[in-house]
Amino acid sequence: MLEYRRTPNQLREHASLYWPKELLQGCRADTPLVISRLLETQEIFLSVLGIADREYDSWRRILQETSLPANLFLKHLMILADVGGEIFKRLTPLPEASEIAFSWRGRDYAYPTKVIHIRQVSNSSLKTTKKQVLNPASLTPEIEDAIMFLLFAGLASNFTLPSDIQNRCTIGLLLGNRYEIERFIKQRYILVSPILKGASANELGHEAQRFVREFLQQRLGEGSDFSQQRIPDVSQTHDGREITFDIVAVSPEGRYCAIEVSFQVTTNSVIERKAGQAQSRYEKLHEKGHRIAYVVDGAGNFERKQALTTICQYSDCTVAFSPSELEVLAKFLVEQGGR
Repeated sequence: MLEYRRTPNQLREHASLYWPKELLQGCRADTPLVISRLLETQEIFLSVLGIADREYDSWRRILQETSLPANLFLKHLMILADVGGEIFKRLTPLPEASEIAFSWRGRDYAYPTKVIHIRQVSNSSLKTTKKQVLNPASLTPEIEDAIMFLLFAGLASNFTLPSDIQNRCTIGLLLGNRYEIERFIKQRYILVSPILKGASANELGHEAQRFVREFLQQRLGEGSDFSQQRIPDVSQTHDGREITFDIVAVSPEGRYCAIEVSFQVTTNSVIERKAGQAQSRYEKLHEKGHRIAYVVDGAGNFERKQALTTICQYSDCTVAFSPSELEVLAKFLVEQGGR
């Protein structure tokens, strides 16, 4: 069984790191599809920023030539800048900002704002709520102002933003530099803003568990049971309460294997919790003749190197998240199940 135990470096060679299409395509209707839409259009978004460097507002002309809706382009920028609708709502209207005066590539510019200096804007008016992002919207005065704000407001010479927000609204400095833009985007997916945190990440985490469970059920077929979350007589508490696992695989021969699933694109404490439980669970299961496997993936998890090392150490089988990797897990389950 040692062939199924991998080091973090070996695991990374097989990792998806970011939400794979297999998972996103299988998401249920109540899953936050905005994340899926953002990932699907990321390459177009990168292309617009990567070539929009002739003038400070070249992005407008280039955006019109793509299939990327203006409100989704804005949503991408909001994620990168970590400036959501609530911040726009708090900052606007900006009476002193009838224009954004800034220097860019050695020249001075003044963009005349159309809306944000006279009225408040929010996610709703910017068409960037979860529902609205899934419905394409063309460029409006509000959206254009918000885009220019995120690109250049941090460079403004005629007004001052709070320092933490000022530093975020300088994305315009990256225009035309594809390498730096890609590097910045990867950092943002790891450091990701509250816009993609909370319920969205939790719901996608549950989708990952569901995907693994259904994949294994279809792959191993009759006789195998993946409907349980507990193993009889495996407890870590004084009162004998059985441990709850993400998935429990029961072979036709009645052998058990606990399966823990963690896919975190962002930094998250879930992997730390699982690592803290790893040794105890491994030892408890082995005492009873059972096994434990982990499906671990996502850029955020690979940032937690010590936690990942601990999990790999106290696992009978560790795989990443992809159909080919889940095939490895299925093979392991067949072998340990006695077939």
